[in-house]
Amino acid sequence: MSHVERFTGVKVFSATLESDRLAIGGRITEWLHAHPAVSVVHTVTLQSSDARFHCLTIVLFFSDVAGR
Repeated sequence: MSHVERFTGVKVFSATLESDRLAIGGRITEWLHAHPAVSVVHTVTLQSSDARFHCLTIVLFFSDVAGR
């Protein structure tokens, strides 16, 4: 990551269960619709696993457009 725009907040979405991993995109979309003053400036997607579980984490770095 060479350049990241300035951000004012971070929102983390994480899911371990398969059904939750499949629904994570919808949760993110709902959160974005509920926070229209937010502009996402960078996204990081992480995946980790052990012998039994797989965890998906999506991190949104955002700037509050209203607060500029």
